[in-house]
Amino acid sequence: MTSDSQLDVREVQTDKGLRSGALSMATSLILAVASAAPAYSLTATLAFVVGYVGFQAPAVVVLAFVPILFVSFGYAALNRRDPDCGTIFTWATRSLNPSLGFLGGWAIIASFVLVIGSLAQVAGQYVFLLAGAENIGSDPANWRVLLAGLGWLALMTLVCYRGIEIAAAVQRALLFLEFGMLVVLSVVALVKVYAGSAPTGTRRPSLSWLNPFEGASLSAFVSALVLMLFIYWGWETALTVNEETADRHRVPGRAATWSTVLLVLLYLLATFAAISFAGVGDSGIGLNNPDNSGDVLYGFGTAVFGSSGFGSVLWHLLILMVLTSAAASTETTVLTLSRTMLSMGDQGALPRALARVHPRFRIPHVGTIAVGVIGAVVYVALNFLGHGLVLGDAVSACGVLIAFYYGLTGLTSAWVHRAGPRAKAADLWLTVVLPAIGGIVLLGAGAWSLVQAWDPINSGTSWTLPFSSGSRVGGTFVIGTGTVLLGLLALLICRRLYPTFFTRRSTPVAQA
Repeated sequence: MTSDSQLDVREVQTDKGLRSGALSMATSLILAVASAAPAYSLTATLAFVVGYVGFQAPAVVVLAFVPILFVSFGYAALNRRDPDCGTIFTWATRSLNPSLGFLGGWAIIASFVLVIGSLAQVAGQYVFLLAGAENIGSDPANWRVLLAGLGWLALMTLVCYRGIEIAAAVQRALLFLEFGMLVVLSVVALVKVYAGSAPTGTRRPSLSWLNPFEGASLSAFVSALVLMLFIYWGWETALTVNEETADRHRVPGRAATWSTVLLVLLYLLATFAAISFAGVGDSGIGLNNPDNSGDVLYGFGTAVFGSSGFGSVLWHLLILMVLTSAAASTETTVLTLSRTMLSMGDQGALPRALARVHPRFRIPHVGTIAVGVIGAVVYVALNFLGHGLVLGDAVSACGVLIAFYYGLTGLTSAWVHRAGPRAKAADLWLTVVLPAIGGIVLLGAGAWSLVQAWDPINSGTSWTLPFSSGSRVGGTFVIGTGTVLLGLLALLICRRLYPTFFTRRSTPVAQA
């Protein structure tokens, strides 16, 4: 029995018009894993992690997984009470206050908008690498790459527009290739290491690589940890499509948690294989070679598979794997953003037009088109700044936003479940203690990354500070701080435009 001020949120939920029950547990799990874009994430991140900690990179993979797993428990717990496609926007709005909820929603929107250009760019580059036009594919700022990237973004937006079932079917095919090729690459590399047919300088895997207390300094280790958090990002897509999932109170949360487990296993296998086969040297295929930093899998895969016979076939499949990884994540980005904006529009925090659902395809068509258009505009703008290097800084700046809304979710779960009736000890750990620990760790990691981003050496670009004697600051700090300030400005504007939403009272919910 609950009081009037503790209404079960299921009583105030509205049918948004999405296709309920369209996704199974398996499909929800596929969307969660695909959204993390394992191949793309490893390609863009692994070399920088190795640069910080060397052979201890597998330890970073495991330690970064822990707060992510803890926060996923919070996501699952909140979703059981309130399965809304707005996720932390809705949960923080109803349980804490509308302003915090709005900022959580803004962090989701801003982070995905910043990354969508990079995903499109990688897809565009790999189209040309697959075709053998390496001189074009190796130049991210090339106008042909830009056009190809915009083409992929338009195609993935169209796929999402046609309905959640078609989008999910495309994801199944793309993830099968991506997951399969990463496993094949890793296994072949390890077999060659143990067989003695790998290049000179390889080392067999060692359990000592899982020891975080060997080698690197605390500062380097924390910096690597923050970077590694990025490769897990995206698994919460399973929660974003919760209103289109069978048993939406339980299946999305389970899919999200299991996706993090699958990701850590895949990342460990790939990291052990890459370090064992390629080593951490700064020449040849070594992971510390600056020429390999932006694309680890290209050189690594070429050395593992070779360039003749069946090896050539596998190498081309590897290139196709990274291409499909970026394309798949582009698609899930459109899915996530359109449904976040649907929830914000439906509740009156953004224009109501964003809550419109197509009567035939049962998708938020206005939001889907808006995501495609905004993503294209941001991609084009960033592509012409710093010869395309600004896109890399934009991706790095996402870490601050990701840490904020993940951290906010963990703390929201702890707050909502802090005084649950007749709560068992196990429930308190899974809904309060562990999500709170995960949330605090991630918020701290986000703050650390912002401080580190001030130094231009940690960014691809740098900017001269106004009213200074030529002092420069890292592009990642500029974009990260600018996005946060823009979010606060958006909050002030929306508070004036939509006062009804921001004056509502929080509504604690009863146990589902």
